[in-house]
Amino acid sequence: MSENKPLMPLATAVWLVDNTALSFPQISRFCQLHELEVQSIADGEDAYRMQGLNPIASGQLTMDEIKRCEKDPSSDLKLQNKKSETIQFSIKAKKYLPLSVRQERPKAIAWLIREYGKVLTDSQIAKLTSSTKPTVANIRAGNQSQPITEFRNPTDLGLCSYEELEQLVEKGQRKVERDKKAKEKADKQQQATIS
Repeated sequence: MSENKPLMPLATAVWLVDNTALSFPQISRFCQLHELEVQSIADGEDAYRMQGLNPIASGQLTMDEIKRCEKDPSSDLKLQNKKSETIQFSIKAKKYLPLSVRQERPKAIAWLIREYGKVLTDSQIAKLTSSTKPTVANIRAGNQSQPITEFRNPTDLGLCSYEELEQLVEKGQRKVERDKKAKEKADKQQQATIS
């Protein structure tokens, strides 16, 4: 990871565009995205419709740093002391999961399905949330006893870390791209055999 790259840069860029008066070049340099990607986020294109990640809450930026850069468009945001990387959630090692977190788990599963349902498999979601595959499948199919009306980010609940979520999402996106290329290749071969 680069020295000045925030966790989940795309989600961080979404939050910065929605909640600050920073310029597109400042956001693109901080998140290490192309300026046109930041422009697309601001335009509200479908590809970038995701929940933003608050870099202040995750300890990557301070409000003073944002205000300093809003006043001076030529200055760059500086990543803080990586507080979010030093936070370690050890819920998976614990034998007891508090009742409040257990009750929130379906909301976290539903959030993952809503945000990354096409990228993450049921087993990946189950692993992230310390749940079971049948539970995830039931929530995906809408077969739970009470409908889920509220969605919660699993990182906010402490079910997984930002790094774990980011790694699984990137892995899932690579798999989707590989599958798409393999399907296109198979279609081309099928077209060649028909011709």
